[in-house]
Amino acid sequence: MRVATIYSVSTKSTDVDRTHKGWAETTLSALRAKGLRQGGARRAVVQLLGEQDCCLTAQEIRDRLVASDRRVGIASVYRILDLLTTEGYVQRIEVGSGTFRYEPIHRSGDHHHHLVCDDCGKVEPFEDLGLEEALDRVEQSSGYDVSLHDVVLHGSCGDCHRGQGR
Repeated sequence: MRVATIYSVSTKSTDVDRTHKGWAETTLSALRAKGLRQGGARRAVVQLLGEQDCCLTAQEIRDRLVASDRRVGIASVYRILDLLTTEGYVQRIEVGSGTFRYEPIHRSGDHHHHLVCDDCGKVEPFEDLGLEEALDRVEQSSGYDVSLHDVVLHGSCGDCHRGQGR
């Protein structure tokens, strides 16, 4: 099994920083307003996701919580992620090999896409305004009302590419 490494992209404005930091509290408030209980595990998962710059697997979420002295089982993490995905607060991203990663959906629309190294498992976020404009054109020309999208590009990262003599 490959271990993935996440590299973050820099945020562009302090407004975006504040929006991302507010995601956890907004999400918890919305869940509370829907009458869903606020267990310690749910709060911990939401707060951890709100602090991330990129997607994490359920196991990575559990490992980070355990490392910070939070006792939470992997089954609880999966249940919470399923709830957050179903309710539209988290996006589930398939990066290949049956691996799913999770990251917050920001109401501002701010997001990024992912590059995945098929050799070492590294996952890197990227942003591309031209790609976003192309996706907007596809939405306009297709007549679809696109609510969510993700682009995952697969290949060899620079380290692996150089290591293979390419």
